[in-house]
Amino acid sequence: MKERIFVVEDETIIADDIKYCLEKSGYTVPDVAIYGKQAIENIAALRPDLVLIDMMIKVDISGIEAAEEITTRFNIPVVYLTDYSDNKILQKSKITQPFGYIFKPLEETQLITTIEIALNKHQTEVVMREALEREKEIREIKSRFISMISHEFRNPLSNIFTYAEVLANYSSQLNEAQKCEYILHIQKAVKHLEHLLSDVLLIGKSECSSSVNAAPLDLESLCKDLVTEIQFNSGNNHKIIFTVQEGCRIIEDISALPNSLLTPQYQLPCLDEKLLRHILTNLLTNALKYSPQGGTVHFDLFCVQGEAIFRIQDEGIGIPEADQQNLFNSFHRGSNVGKIPGHGLGLAIVKHYVELHGGEITFASKVGWGTTFIVSVPFQNN
Repeated sequence: MKERIFVVEDETIIADDIKYCLEKSGYTVPDVAIYGKQAIENIAALRPDLVLIDMMIKVDISGIEAAEEITTRFNIPVVYLTDYSDNKILQKSKITQPFGYIFKPLEETQLITTIEIALNKHQTEVVMREALEREKEIREIKSRFISMISHEFRNPLSNIFTYAEVLANYSSQLNEAQKCEYILHIQKAVKHLEHLLSDVLLIGKSECSSSVNAAPLDLESLCKDLVTEIQFNSGNNHKIIFTVQEGCRIIEDISALPNSLLTPQYQLPCLDEKLLRHILTNLLTNALKYSPQGGTVHFDLFCVQGEAIFRIQDEGIGIPEADQQNLFNSFHRGSNVGKIPGHGLGLAIVKHYVELHGGEITFASKVGWGTTFIVSVPFQNN
């Protein structure tokens, strides 16, 4: 579909001639205006791709004044029609940054060529402007990321330095229990730094990755293994209940098999085990971590219409409503987490991995009642 050209010309014969030439070349002319203010009103409604305007229309406002408002308000390219070669007038028109001039009397070749050049130039500018905006946004994100990383590293490093300094300078004044306590604090800070660094590196890897390494996967076995592993590390304060709501194996066609072999044959769904393991591990450990009083975590698996659906429901502290819109942003943590350890990178990575797999993650939460996460990822069998 050809571009839409709005014409502003107060000489009817010239306007009709322009409209004829444009339409013959495949362009659409949605309207022709003879007044500057009328043109601005109609352009606001029609939003054409280009405005062809007589520089010196004689009614209400001039063509230059109208073009200035059109450019400022709508970011639509303007090409001037003029029979003036006066340098003062041309210099005044340049303030509006026109995309070309067409001098009267009109020549069809010049008209069409100037419009094509103007449209291409404007499209190039739009692409460049969008690229610059994206680059600016990326720079801001990186700057904010580095600032937050620095802050997150500074606290544990400061703790390590303080406790090490106490041990080095006042060791003779400390008993064994105090020394062990300071050493334990140092070990905790180092472990926190290790986890933080691992997640930062993971974010870098995930942002560089653009593919899913899918392979046949026994989802039920994977989930049971994760539950056993996480339950063992969490102790007896929490209980994880895993349920398979629908079998995640696809029965193959067995009609062509000999009678002696007529037993169900199964095809495992194809998914990326590494991505899935990280997603589920993070959500399950979060469910335990943010249930400091203990309780039950329900972990359900569904397989419906070519996708796996995982539901993880806890009885923990919940997420305040004011924090929910930023939940998947890097370094964002709920305002009610208190002293529960964490650095706010886990869910950002989870969301990226879910989307990389072509899936979706949603949640529902209420403070004091707990949180439910639902992850759906499509099979990659096709």
